Amino acid sequence: MRYVAAYLLAVIGGKASPTQNDIEKILSSVGIEADAEKLKKVIASLEGKSIEELIAEGRSKLSSMPVGGGGAAAAAAPAAAAAPAAEEKKEDKKAAKEDSESDDDDMGFGLFD
Repeated sequence: MRYVAAYLLAVIGGKASPTQNDIEKILSSVGIEADAEKLKKVIASLEGKSIEELIAEGRSKLSSMPVGGGGAAAAAAPAAAAAPAAEEKKEDKKAAKEDSESDDDDMGFGLFD
């Protein structure tokens, strides 16, 4: 992913077809050492393609991926049952907070302790 990001940065910077040296220079500026084999593979797969084509191709692949969901209905029933317990916890927290306010006046230690 870092190689693709560096490639895109080089394109935005004005290089129509970034070279391996261009990408290595970008990566080294942020302290990343480039793997030559992976970098060659990325450059070979991106060569001759416009950035717009690549983004459109990526969007079409992402649109077919499931992103979850469907768990809201299943989670709603236990949440409704847990509501009374949540109210009890709130009451306990209020009582604990009232007790701790008196302790906060001296922040847990006295002036002459």
